[in-house]
Amino acid sequence: MTYDLFLGDRMYSSWSLRGWLMLEKFGLPYRPHMVGLYSGTMATDLAPLAPARLVPVLRTPDGTIVGETLAMAETLAERHPQAGLWPADPAARATARWLCAEMATGFAALRAVCPMQLQRQYQGFAPTAAVVEDLARLDTIWTHARAISGQTVSGQTGGWLFGAYSLADVFYTPVAARLVGYDLPISDAARAYATALLSDPAVREWRQQAREVTYDPEPYACDLPATAWPIAD
Repeated sequence: MTYDLFLGDRMYSSWSLRGWLMLEKFGLPYRPHMVGLYSGTMATDLAPLAPARLVPVLRTPDGTIVGETLAMAETLAERHPQAGLWPADPAARATARWLCAEMATGFAALRAVCPMQLQRQYQGFAPTAAVVEDLARLDTIWTHARAISGQTVSGQTGGWLFGAYSLADVFYTPVAARLVGYDLPISDAARAYATALLSDPAVREWRQQAREVTYDPEPYACDLPATAWPIAD
């Protein structure tokens, strides 16, 4: 009972990282397949999975094609209720679904201005007013999630949003990469959470594999001084 998971590039494809973590972190069996996101073969690679047109794409063991990460998340949670993809508590579960949906449809400025990259930390990046608003919103909803789950909501907060690791943490891992990769101005609690997400062994493994592929020119290169990726491998 093995899933087929179709992914784009590991270094830059934030949605691929989300799709991969859904299976990897919860011990669900899968075969990864890489799609030519930056090599020009994406349409051809995805043709057998029509009408899917974006990565990631999930193919279930019975051959059902599922696009869009929210649909993938609900499909996997439905098929594997004991895996704990969503929080067990009803209020926490409803809130986690809310946070995942807001990530999928919101934070347009942060996502547009700060593309995910796991290569380096840029120095001197000046966030726009809209990005600053998105950063404040992250603090608001992360604090709310911790209040719902009964966790500490002030100071250094590095644990998962709802106690046990859940799909909410999956969805916000690429956000953490944006926060750290552009050294954005965030609260101590948000920085601790971002560091925890990126320090997870599965995410470190993903980044190690990401560095096996290089591009010339590099996607999303930023004309700023940079230092090494700050999260230890």
